[in-house]
Amino acid sequence: MTITAELPSPSWEELVTAALLGTDRRTPPVDARGREPAVALLDAAAVSTLRRRAGLRPAVALPRPAAAPEDVRPPLPPAARRRLATLLADRVAGSGSGGGRRGAAPDLTELLPQWLAAANRHGYQAPAELLPALLDAARARSDLRPEALCLGGPRALWLARLNPDWKFALRGSTGGSALPGADEPAAVRRLWEEGLFAERAALLTALRRRDPAAALALLGSTWSSERAEDRLMFLDSLRSGLSGADEPFLERALSDRSRNVRATAAELLSALPGSALAARMAERAASCVSLDRTSGGPLITVEAPHECDAAMQRDGIVPKPPSGRGERAWWLGQLVEATPLSSWRGRFGDRGPEEIVALPVADDWQAELHAAWCRAAVRQRDGEWSRALLGSPSSPSAASAPLGDRAKLLSALPAAERAAWVAEFIAAHGLSEAFQILGVCAVPWAEPLGRAVVDALDIARDAGSYPWSFSGVMGLAERCLDPAQADRLEMLTATPDEPEGASPGAGGYWSEAFQRLVGTLRLRATMRRELEAPPPLAPPAPSRFELLSRLPE
Repeated sequence: MTITAELPSPSWEELVTAALLGTDRRTPPVDARGREPAVALLDAAAVSTLRRRAGLRPAVALPRPAAAPEDVRPPLPPAARRRLATLLADRVAGSGSGGGRRGAAPDLTELLPQWLAAANRHGYQAPAELLPALLDAARARSDLRPEALCLGGPRALWLARLNPDWKFALRGSTGGSALPGADEPAAVRRLWEEGLFAERAALLTALRRRDPAAALALLGSTWSSERAEDRLMFLDSLRSGLSGADEPFLERALSDRSRNVRATAAELLSALPGSALAARMAERAASCVSLDRTSGGPLITVEAPHECDAAMQRDGIVPKPPSGRGERAWWLGQLVEATPLSSWRGRFGDRGPEEIVALPVADDWQAELHAAWCRAAVRQRDGEWSRALLGSPSSPSAASAPLGDRAKLLSALPAAERAAWVAEFIAAHGLSEAFQILGVCAVPWAEPLGRAVVDALDIARDAGSYPWSFSGVMGLAERCLDPAQADRLEMLTATPDEPEGASPGAGGYWSEAFQRLVGTLRLRATMRRELEAPPPLAPPAPSRFELLSRLPE
């Protein structure tokens, strides 16, 4: 009688190691009994898996979550409710699509941000059964998060606490709890001293809007004990309602231990033309930039700083330049950027911004000087200087701002003036350089701007080029043109005769692109009407999600 010794059951780790190395390199720790080693290993793994699962003990039941908070906002109208479900479903269905030909159908994923913003303007709440899909969409696209969380309201935050995949929703929120009001000083103080960072940041921002002085006093009460990264974030909240009353606090922040805090304090002070820092910067800049009247005509001369001393560094001048920049040019640019633009009029013989910008600059310093003036105009929100540096949209001069600065300068102008400037620029130069500056125009585009864009697209079509050369502008037009323009654009959806020398098939592609544009505009108009419809008189029957959330503990 032959007695076969049973091998001890291998551990799960031994089985995994043998599988990773392969049975050719390591003998599996199992009795093959005439089987292939690989088959025996897999059989042993199956038995071990079953044993591990069968041996698990039931976990202790967790306490039932607290009921979801009530959302008192009105529900979406039925049509808008169905629209949101379609937009969220299309996001999932289209997530794996490639970047091929788009076709004539509207791109619903690009309309979701606009729909969310419109729904929030009406003050609606998201349907409870769509909250998971809404949170998934916000997780996948950070640009959706503010509007998606606003629509989701307190129930979205309640749900986010139950799923680690949605923890992003809790980082910048107050947890769904209402902030204390100005008439609750004890509650304000308690939340400021004991709350999470997100709660404290939200409290400071809200208080800054209501009472800037009270917000500044609250921040000052704990400033010295805050972490450097928190001081930086709190300091940034002072941009709202920034005034001369903030100057003493910001001056003290110039001596902060953190370089980033010092730089932010200096930036905020330079945005206050009457601050002591602005005066110090103006004095330094005046020693570097002057007007020479002795060389046959007025000429701006530049003598860049020869050193960056400790006082300059305290006022926010960064001593080490980026790679490829000279030290002196780097220091000069920072000085001019932080100098009040109003100080240059007296420095240049009572000339206005347009006359100053037109003056010649000696020794190839013009690009550096004008770039610093552009940054100053944006920081100080100075419309007069922005207009001078932008120049004429139809015929920019050599002194006009480079393309990269135009969008920033345009943002300092009123919305109507901004749209008119961009419309004239497109009429003169076409769309090849228009994408960046179109992005700063208010939506929906003003009628003259929309007409200029459509006319330029029509000209490009007649020239016989392919429409994907203008796909960025076409995508903006789908989202930004006034939907009322759809009927006027209908004539452009027909396939045109291809001119001699045109790209093969370009006419058909243009017809498809204009069909998609018209279809998208009409869909946007429909979505607007759906949101403006009166909501149902009574809320719909509670969903399973709502019923579960209301169960008693």
